[in-house]
Amino acid sequence: MLDDFQIDQPIVYKTLLNAIQKNTITHAYLIELNGYSKGLDFAKTFAKYLLCPHHYTNALNCKECYQCKTIDDGNFLELKIIQPDGQWIKKEQLEELQQEFNRKALVGNQKIYIIDGADKLNTYSANSILKFLEEPVPGIIAILLVENAYQVMNTIVSRCQVLSLKKENYTINSDFSLKKRLAYYSFHTLEDIENFLQTEESDQKIECMVEYLNYFEKKGYQTIIYKNKAFLETFPDKNSLYLVFNWFILYYKDVLNYQLGKKIDYFKEYENSIMEIAKENTILSISQKIERILELSEKIKYNVNATMLMDKLVIDLMEVKK
Repeated sequence: MLDDFQIDQPIVYKTLLNAIQKNTITHAYLIELNGYSKGLDFAKTFAKYLLCPHHYTNALNCKECYQCKTIDDGNFLELKIIQPDGQWIKKEQLEELQQEFNRKALVGNQKIYIIDGADKLNTYSANSILKFLEEPVPGIIAILLVENAYQVMNTIVSRCQVLSLKKENYTINSDFSLKKRLAYYSFHTLEDIENFLQTEESDQKIECMVEYLNYFEKKGYQTIIYKNKAFLETFPDKNSLYLVFNWFILYYKDVLNYQLGKKIDYFKEYENSIMEIAKENTILSISQKIERILELSEKIKYNVNATMLMDKLVIDLMEVKK
């Protein structure tokens, strides 16, 4: 129950309790996970809290609750959890949700849907959920989970109450290989994670990505001539491009961490390269590069020309003053 998170997440815990007590529950929440490994568990527990007719926060209050057991079994009709189908959350998944939620609640008077991986909404599904949020229906509550709010369209974020979970005191990736760290960051199902870990192609993609950014930092515009073609052969489709743009962000965030005297989270194996990039850039320039990459990654969700996208990436990053 919600009390289980009182120590891990004291601020968000108090915020939600106050909202219930003051009857200020909103129709949509966007929860930033910030690396917290129990994010989906937290969202399901929050949903239990909202759906409970007594708003109990501790299982001791209700002993063995049939409703909570049904939720844990994934059979509670008024709670739906949507996760990426492959690399994306698709429009069809949300259309099915809307059809189900158009029907009156059979238990209680609330329905809740959780979108686990809201950054994986493609263009069409993002527009579908945006319409859902713009025209809220009484009794329907949305809970969107994402690592960081900047990964989601601003128009979606603006229609949600943003809750930021506290990062765990330990780094869950610290003992993993780089490949495993990226796998757990990039994918949401065990099947996708295992597929990524078991293929040599994944190692080639990681190496290609790091080599690309390191080359760009040294050669600038020459990257367009000497690297873009080979790069697109390694990342030939929309899904793989979106994946590698997220890795670009992680790589530059590690540079930023180094500049700020923090621990390198993901690309520890490339610390020397990260140190070189950190020396040649200011904190502001790295932050601006991350922003440019984020802006361009949104275009991948549309039918963008991949060659033009990569050319523009180089041009945009070169416009950032070091």
